[in-house]
This record gives sequence, C-alpha cells and structure tokens, in this order.
Amino acid sequence: MLVAFEELPDTSRIWVYQADRNFSEAELKELNELIPQFLTQWTAHGASLHAGYEIRYKRFIVFGLDQTQASASGCSIDASVHFIQGLEKRFGVELLDRMNVSFKQGDYITYKSMADFKKMAKAKAISKNTIVFNNLVVNKQEYLEHWEVPASESWHGRFI
Repeated sequence: MLVAFEELPDTSRIWVYQADRNFSEAELKELNELIPQFLTQWTAHGASLHAGYEIRYKRFIVFGLDQTQASASGCSIDASVHFIQGLEKRFGVELLDRMNVSFKQGDYITYKSMADFKKMAKAKAISKNTIVFNNLVVNKQEYLEHWEVPASESWHGRFI
C-alpha cells in the first residue's frame, strides 16, 4: 500500500539509494510513475506493505516502510533490490554501491569513491564541517535528523 512519505511514522525503516548523478526531469517523471507502481504491489508473505518514498536533490531515492503494519521479509527486501537494479539498468545509473560517498560542495552534490573521499580528506579538500549524506540511517527519525550532517557528526568523520 502506497503511503505519503510524510505520513510514515518516525519508526519507519528507511533505505537510501544514492545515484552517481542527478536524474533528468524526464527521468524523475518516469521514476515518479515506476516507484509508486512498485510500492503499491510490494508485499511480505502476502501482506501489503505500507511504504512511501521521496526523491531528494534529484539524486537520492528514499524508501520508507511502516513496520507497525507489516515488516519486510527476506523475499520483500530481495524484491526491492531487484526493483532498484532494474532502475539502474533502465537509467544507466549506479544506485546500490555503498562504497561511494556523496557530500555537498557549495550547492553541488559530489559523488566520490571511498578511496577518493579519503584522499580529499587527507588533502584537506573536505573538512569536519563538510555536509555529508549518511545513507546508513535505519529509520525515518534518523533520516530526518542525521542523514544530511557535518562529517564530524557521521561515520565519515573518522577520515577527517
């Protein structure tokens, strides 16, 4: 069952998929058709999942799941990963590589490999105040409060 993302409780489980580039307006329009179709049909052991989504900065796809109604199972998580893999192929983007880092440089969002991020930190090209995206958040409250934070307040800080 598709639920407005804003209506999901703060305890909802969150998955953040970061793209290696911005989606175009045409791609965003298509994503806003494909994702609701998937979430409407998303189930766990036959039970409808109450899920919502949002797309942030034309780059991050965020799924939220209200687990008070029904929890995700291994099969339902596999189905969501398969769906995201399909989006990767369809749009020619990387969405599942968790070894890459996104961070802000002014108004621009930069996407780098972990190795390049570490090199930039060592070269002082980024600082503890650099805004990073902590895609390891697990629930909506963490997402709202700790997803977009200074590197010093995230796991990224250990490299700076």
